Amino acid sequence: MRCVIARFPFELTKSGVLESMKGIKPEPGTGESVIIGRRHYPVKQVGQVLTRQDRRDFSAGEVLRAMTQLGFTCRTLSTTAPARILSSLQQASAMLGTPMPV
Repeated sequence: MRCVIARFPFELTKSGVLESMKGIKPEPGTGESVIIGRRHYPVKQVGQVLTRQDRRDFSAGEVLRAMTQLGFTCRTLSTTAPARILSSLQQASAMLGTPMPV
C-alpha cells in the first residue's frame, strides 16, 4: 500500500511492517500505540523504524492512519473528561456524606 508520511511516499505492506519490527523492543509509552504481533509499540517508534526519519518530522496521526489501513489495531489516547477537582471543604463534606452544592 502506498502512503505518505512526512511528505514522503512509502510503499508499506503488513508483512513488511512485521518484518521491520521483529526484534525491536517496545519503548514505554502512554500515548497512542499500535499492536504489532502481541506487542504494543508507541506510534512514533513505529514511524521512526519504518521511515528512518526523525520523530519530529511526522505526526502520530500519519502513522496511525497508515497502520489502520494496513489492518493493525491502533489505540488512541482516551478523550474522557478529567475528574472534577474538589476544594478541601467540598471533599470533607463529601466524605461525611452530605455533599455541598457546587
